[in-house]
Amino acid sequence: MATTITSADEAPITSTAQADARIPAQHPFAQHLRSAAAAAQASPHAPWTPASGPLPSLYLSHGAPMLFEMRDWMTELHSWARTLPRPKAILIVSAHWESAPLSISTTTPSDLVYDFSGFDSMYSTMRYDTPAATDLARQVAAMMPDAEPLHEHRSRGLDHGAWVPLKIMYPEADIPVLQLSMPTHDPARLLDLGRRLRQLRETGVLVIGSGYMTHGLPYLDWSDSTNVPSWSSDFDSWAAESLANGDIDTLSDFRHRAPGMPYAHPTVEHFTPLFVTLGAAADPTAVPTTAIDGYALGLSKRSFQTI
Repeated sequence: MATTITSADEAPITSTAQADARIPAQHPFAQHLRSAAAAAQASPHAPWTPASGPLPSLYLSHGAPMLFEMRDWMTELHSWARTLPRPKAILIVSAHWESAPLSISTTTPSDLVYDFSGFDSMYSTMRYDTPAATDLARQVAAMMPDAEPLHEHRSRGLDHGAWVPLKIMYPEADIPVLQLSMPTHDPARLLDLGRRLRQLRETGVLVIGSGYMTHGLPYLDWSDSTNVPSWSSDFDSWAAESLANGDIDTLSDFRHRAPGMPYAHPTVEHFTPLFVTLGAAADPTAVPTTAIDGYALGLSKRSFQTI
């Protein structure tokens, strides 16, 4: 069971709905929740069925808790989710859980991982209490070779690379979610991991790699949030062209071939989830569909789906 969050003058927060109700009405995320509820009432989100065919695999740029203050980006993420059948479950690999051996988060709803600092304390009282993902955990474990058993961290919830974008895309918190650790940054091994997960898409599971197309935080000009550094735009253009060409070899050698390195990725954990996404595609060399592009605070938001 998840613990409750209390303050000196408020009753315990014990559910996603209660936590969301505490958000000030004029906050951009509160407005997003109202818009999402209106969209669901006007046109219920059609669930995945076998007739829908395999779901795509996604690579998304997830941002930090400040994403809850970016109306346009939230709308893009939620609209993207609405273009897809509502998944039966979600398996997500986040830049913020680098762990070997390969591991999964707890299969039952638990406290979130508030792996950030310097933001409004409200973000550390948010909740995302999703249904148990026990069945999905069994599916994933069955796909792993005997030489690579899957470890369950029974006390680990979702980190912000998972729950922040998913809370925006699927705010009802009614879809089972399981997080898978990233055990390596070797593109070949991550592509292979994605291949093992490919069959999940045929059962209505949405496979997501969550990172950020550029992530050079130390090199941003924080005095000008509209400035897009050349290392960010050059890397983004290179990645878009390489994806359009289906050039997995070039993408895999990004450390040496990509312009803007190492400024675009001084550490690589926000780019490498992309290889899980590509591995899970029916054809990793097929041209993906860009769902979101542009920049936020100078960083590329590029996000895409495969077939």
